[in-house]
Amino acid sequence: MSGFPVDRLVFVPDDVDLSRSPLAGHLDAETYVLGAFNPGLTRLPGGNLLMMVRVAEALREPIRDGHVHAIRWEGEEGGHGRYVLDAWPLEHADTTDPRKFMLRGGGWRIMALTSLSWLLPVELDAEGLNVVAVHYDRAIAPQRSLQCYGIEDARISKVGEDWLMTTCSVSPERHSTTLYSSKNGLDWQFEDIVLDHQNKDMLIFEGLIGGHYWAQTRPLGDLYFAYPPGSEWRSGPSINLALSPDARFWKPCGRPGIRPHSATVATARMGGGAPPILTDQGWLTLWHGVEPKEIVGIYRTYWSILDRDDPSRVLRTGHSPLLEADPDLTLPLEHQMYLRDVVFTTGIAAHGEHYIVASGEADLACRITHIPHAVFAP
Repeated sequence: MSGFPVDRLVFVPDDVDLSRSPLAGHLDAETYVLGAFNPGLTRLPGGNLLMMVRVAEALREPIRDGHVHAIRWEGEEGGHGRYVLDAWPLEHADTTDPRKFMLRGGGWRIMALTSLSWLLPVELDAEGLNVVAVHYDRAIAPQRSLQCYGIEDARISKVGEDWLMTTCSVSPERHSTTLYSSKNGLDWQFEDIVLDHQNKDMLIFEGLIGGHYWAQTRPLGDLYFAYPPGSEWRSGPSINLALSPDARFWKPCGRPGIRPHSATVATARMGGGAPPILTDQGWLTLWHGVEPKEIVGIYRTYWSILDRDDPSRVLRTGHSPLLEADPDLTLPLEHQMYLRDVVFTTGIAAHGEHYIVASGEADLACRITHIPHAVFAP
């Protein structure tokens, strides 16, 4: 258990009504909710909270007739489309990971998914403990070829009077970051692609710095250059920074952001979690560290305080995990579990003397934790 006064699952796969899914009626195959998880979080004008939940809708039997199948959207750009199934010969696929399959050959890694993700707005009360409404009529689903394999992992930031939401759009064209905007936190408009490379964790700071929008990014690659022997840093995925005059066109910051420490393997891989929010101490950022283990690894949540005027300056970091996966929370969902040791924090909102933190638990469900301000005090 986490030891925090409130720490519970508030939305689980069985809470999703697939008869109202964007995919309903399109496929001649049964689907189910593989996970309802990794929710973006924001405060709505009326005081309630909104979770933008990633619903991974999967084929009940992806493997049949000697083939493994994937769901894909096809249609007019920005308009109506349909969902279809693609079949790949099983002898060319590695299906070890239940979330995806790898296609052999080609000289580089080629992946396809056993599910397609879309975003479901779920409204909670002000404390984040009870579901008030599920807004199926405002669900966000693929509408462009660059999203044909799904839309994943929303992160929501309120900057001034506008809400900005970054999402990961998946397609054979590119694995990119796309931006949505809103004037009320509930009705969203597609803006554009903003990062043209694989970047699962773009988080826009909730406020301007020096008149610019800032964001944490996490570009991925298969090659990283070594730090010198004896360095305190470990080579690999790290949290970088970028800035923009308008939140649409982004320039990478020349200074590094948060990097993995060589002294521990618990954060051998890292990436952004919740969008940074401004506190009296500086920017509070929650991020994930991944310890290598089997196929997926162990995901934990950590925190850092960044300088309010120069977010490349890390003032303090909590080196012990803030959140870890909690088997007690998922015990009622044991029959649906397919991953373990994963908590993936994706949102934060202030509320009185504590923060309301939203996470994905086991790539399965939405977890809400109330964390007192005192946890981050010097």
